[in-house]
Parts: sequence; structure tokens; C-alpha cells
Amino acid sequence: MTSTLIGRQAVVVGAGMAGLPAARALADYFEHVVVLERDALPPKAAQRMGTPQAWHTHALLGGGQQALGQLFPGFEQDLASAGAVPFTVGLDVRLERPGYDPFPARDLGWVAYAMSRPLVEFLLRRRTEQHANVTIREHCRARDLMASREGGAVSAIRFENSHGRSETLTADLVVEASGRGNLTFGFLESIGRPRPEETTIGVDITYATGVFAVPDDAPADWSGVMTFDSPDRGGLGGILLPLEGNRWIVTLAGRHGAKPPDDKDGFLACAQHLRTATIYNAIKKAEQLRKIARFGFPASVRRHFDQLEEFPRGLLPLGDSICRFNPVYGQGMSVAAQEASLLHGLLQRRANESDALTGLASAFFSEAATLIETPWALAAVPDLAHPKAEGERPKDLEQRLEFSEALNQLAAEDPAVHKLLFEVLHLLKPRSALNEPDLVERVKAVMADA
Repeated sequence: MTSTLIGRQAVVVGAGMAGLPAARALADYFEHVVVLERDALPPKAAQRMGTPQAWHTHALLGGGQQALGQLFPGFEQDLASAGAVPFTVGLDVRLERPGYDPFPARDLGWVAYAMSRPLVEFLLRRRTEQHANVTIREHCRARDLMASREGGAVSAIRFENSHGRSETLTADLVVEASGRGNLTFGFLESIGRPRPEETTIGVDITYATGVFAVPDDAPADWSGVMTFDSPDRGGLGGILLPLEGNRWIVTLAGRHGAKPPDDKDGFLACAQHLRTATIYNAIKKAEQLRKIARFGFPASVRRHFDQLEEFPRGLLPLGDSICRFNPVYGQGMSVAAQEASLLHGLLQRRANESDALTGLASAFFSEAATLIETPWALAAVPDLAHPKAEGERPKDLEQRLEFSEALNQLAAEDPAVHKLLFEVLHLLKPRSALNEPDLVERVKAVMADA
């Protein structure tokens, strides 16, 4: 732990995929870090009540994997040792999209890991607990934030402990990583401050997920499959990825009233309606290992904290509290990890200031807005292409869609463009990397020939 401390105690609300990396980021700069989690935390990689979405397919994009490796050196080895399945990005997962069945397979230069959400969360919790100044308290439900005497800052948090009694912790900084933002909004209201403006895209997604034993005759030419359809055909999609323990996890997703069933026969029938038969043929005779789970996601929500003129000292929302992404694109865990890495870097740069916490939130929101811009835009354009999606569409939406389609066509033909596109999709590079003049001219040439 660094000798440059900026506070006595920090509190993180939520011991999930946003809270644990945030606690690690804080551990270098606070004497004590307390993580409050309302759930019981299992002693192994297992489901818990507070994360119903954890039954479904999760992914660490390259940028998220990189950020966790920075916060927890050797984390990729942790994943491998725990049974997460390595795969070469661009080569081992068969990508099927209209016009490409499959998209050309190429080694794009890095290895990712497929694993269950409970496994990656458990490994993060185990790593976080190795820091002697971090304490994770389960069965603790945060209730409200308490203001300083001056009224413009957070000074403490009140919560219900595991015995059902009210308890208060003083805090120099409270990070809300619970995913809801209710503590932050409640505190803003209590001190007469406005809530941030929101941008919402109504996607109305329902997805169903089953887990299957990998059959002995599983295809040898891929380890996973992603199948997409065009919006005008309803956009039913499917993803199959390997899991630890020689298993497959399969998620089928429908939009705007199309709800994949949660019984095996209905699930298989739905898989038959995917644009290709690849996933159905893989699982039609496979052993189902658990009950099919279903989950609904109504809307993506981006909260523009960066546009607030002022924000209370000692408070910082993070993760889904700032931006809740459409889960279809697998961005949420990775963006949360990148935000935690951003927080660590900000604290490092401000550690020698006389009051490092004043202005911390504004600095974080500004840089986080830039970070969020790429994944938000990558999801918003295809989401708004669906006729029934709710949200304000950019005036040039059709041109953006045409550009995206031409870019994919160019990526299929050119390995260098393929690699760059996937580096952006995996949040390793910003979306602006796709705006280089030479590349734009090449894409426009493809559009002109269409």
C-alpha cells in the first residue's frame, strides 16, 4: 500500500463487479476501506440473490480484462487457474451476421476468457480481501447518506447491519456501486441539489439462458458462437460460450415482445428460429444441467453527472449508477472495471494535493463521460435501428448504419481493419479510432459501390 494516504476511511456500497474493483482502487489511498453488501456472499463461485442477471452469459471485453489486470496483477492467471476457458479473439468464436455465415476467422492478437459471472466475481472478491485494509461486510443494507455540518458534503453512511440494527460509519468518501443510484439521488434531494439529466433507450429485451454439458461430438472448429439477425426481421439473437467445468452457456435474446421461453422444448424451438442452425444443432441433444433462467431489461440509461455544475464532496457513484448498458453487448462489467482503473489513476494524480477529495467527483465524471462515450455509441446506433426502440434518434442514423455496414464489409476483407474494429468493440481503443481520414475514405468507397 502506498504511503500517500488521502483519507482515513472510504466506504463502497456493493460487492459486485463495480464495487470490488472500486474497493481495490481505494485501498492504496485510504487507511480503511469498508465494503457494504446486502447479500450473503457465498464461500465459492455460486449464484446469489442480489444478482439475478448472473444466471446469464457474461463477458469480459479486452478493455475490461486489461483494466482488471492493472488493478489486480496476474488476474488473467487467476481466471485460467480457476477453469475459465481461454479463446483467441476473432478466431475461436464463430460470428454469424447477415451476409457472413461465418464472418472471416482471424487471430486478432489477444486472448480472452469465457467464464460464469459468479466465477469472475468470486475471484475478484478473493483478491480484494487480500488487502489487509479492506473489510467486506455482508448482510448490510445501506439506508442513507449523512451530510456534513456545512451540508454540502457526505460525512457518513447509515445502514442496517447483519443483526438488523442501525449502524453509522463515518467516511471521507462513499462510492455507490450498488447499480441503482438511490443513495446518491436521495442525498442530492436532501440537500436541494438537482439530479442529472438522463438519456434513455427503450430496448425491451427479454433473454433466456440455459447451461448444457458439452457433448462428446461437439464441433471442433469453434469454441463459441454468436448469431445475430437484422432489426427488420425482429433481431432474435443467440450466443453460446464455454464455461468452466466443460459446460456451455447459451443465451437467446428477443426484443419488443419476443420472449424466449424458459422450458427446454420451447427454448430449443426458439433456437431453431435463429437465422442459422449452428446453435440449435449444437445443443439439440446436449444434456441440460439446470433450469432455464429468464430476465428482462427494459431500457439502457445514461446519467449525465458530468453536466452538473457542482456535486457533493465525499460522494461518487460508479458503474450502473452512472450508465446501465444493454446487456446484449457485454459491456457492463468491462466499463465498471475501466471506471475503477480511472478512479485509481485520479487518486494517484491527486494524492499529493492538500485536499485531494475536493473536485474528485467532477474530475471523475468528466473522464468517465469520455470513457462511456464509446460503448454507449456502439450500442445506441444498432439499438435505435430497431423500429420499436424508444429514444431520440440522431438525424443521421441511416448514414451511421450504412457506414457501420460498410465498415463491417471492409473488415471482412482487410485483416488490419478487422483488428482495429474489434479493438474498438472490445474497448481497447476509442471509437474515434474509426474516424481516421484514410479509413473513412475507404469505407465511403465501399458505400458508393453498394
